[in-house]
Amino acid sequence: MKTSHFIDRQAGRARTVIILIVLLLAAGAVTVWRVVLAKPAGSANTIVLSGRVEGDDSAVSSKATGRLLEAKVREGDVVKAGDVIAILDDQQLRDREAEAQATVAQSEARLDFARRQISVLEDQLRQNSVETGQSKVDANGRVSQAQAELAAAEADLAQQESAYKLALFDKDAYTKLAQSGAVSERQGKQAETTAETQAAAVAASKRRVEASRGALATAQATLSNPDIRTVQAGMIQRQIAQQQADIASAAADEQHARAALLEAKANRDDLIVRAPFDGTVVTRTAEPGEVLSAGTPIVTLLDLHKVYLRGYVPEGQIGRVRVGQAARVFLDSNPNQPLDAVVQRIDPQATFTPENTYFRDDRVKQVVGVKLGLKTGFGYAKPGMPADGEVLVSGDAWPPESRRK
Repeated sequence: MKTSHFIDRQAGRARTVIILIVLLLAAGAVTVWRVVLAKPAGSANTIVLSGRVEGDDSAVSSKATGRLLEAKVREGDVVKAGDVIAILDDQQLRDREAEAQATVAQSEARLDFARRQISVLEDQLRQNSVETGQSKVDANGRVSQAQAELAAAEADLAQQESAYKLALFDKDAYTKLAQSGAVSERQGKQAETTAETQAAAVAASKRRVEASRGALATAQATLSNPDIRTVQAGMIQRQIAQQQADIASAAADEQHARAALLEAKANRDDLIVRAPFDGTVVTRTAEPGEVLSAGTPIVTLLDLHKVYLRGYVPEGQIGRVRVGQAARVFLDSNPNQPLDAVVQRIDPQATFTPENTYFRDDRVKQVVGVKLGLKTGFGYAKPGMPADGEVLVSGDAWPPESRRK
């Protein structure tokens, strides 16, 4: 009985040892798989790293405040640069644009009217200048003519008065002779008639002299016409100056109105949100009907042709990594198909090991961030995917053993 019990105890201990050995072998296999097979195999020419695929997205927003009328895209849509993403309400801006357009039209009408007025006034000024010169010549000619006519009338008056005196003398002489019978009574009457006729001629000559003097005074009055026309020219020039001031004011108003019109049109354009670059819509954060302030994101846009692997290299190895070096990225979805990449950026300073990044050498406490820009695999590599990477730090070709197992 005791011997049998002892044998059973020995057999149980053996089974326990065997089980422990199997567990240790399984743990070792798992460790080998995780350390060697599940990660890129490194070499003296390469440096391996792990991380996530990332991309630099852009929040697309409106430059103006307004109510969202229509959102043209949703998550996953691919857009080209310039495609309309969203449209905001623009009724108020349309009203402002119409008001600015009316102001421009009014200013243009003022400018056109003032220019036409200046043209008319300039014609009047030129005509006044011509008439002023002509009036000076005409006035001098009329004065000279009136003076000549007055001189002729006065000479005729003097002649008629002389003849009248002679006729009076003949009348007295013939009247006395007729009374004495020396001459006939008929000759006496004739001398009397001649004196009366000559008296009438003297009266007529006097009236002609008076008329000539009046004509001379009238002609002399025309000498002031050029001065009057000069005054009129000054008035026209002042009117032209006033119209020119109106033109300057209307031009300033037109310029201001055109600036307001351009601003209104620009503001209307700002209410049409367009894609700034080719990309894919990642998120849409606004829906029609919402009132958005300027700068409020509507969609988030990402260019999937510019994604990269963000990983970390131990501080002790970062000295071998340079911007522009060839690299490869292995996606978990297709670990046997490497994607060409290039080292785009190296962080300027080291940081502590990120919690979501693992290295074979657990003793490394500080790492440096590296960005591997993908050159192929667009559409397959999406932000958030975990991935591994390799950097070719020496040589021109990838080592045969440097591949995802």
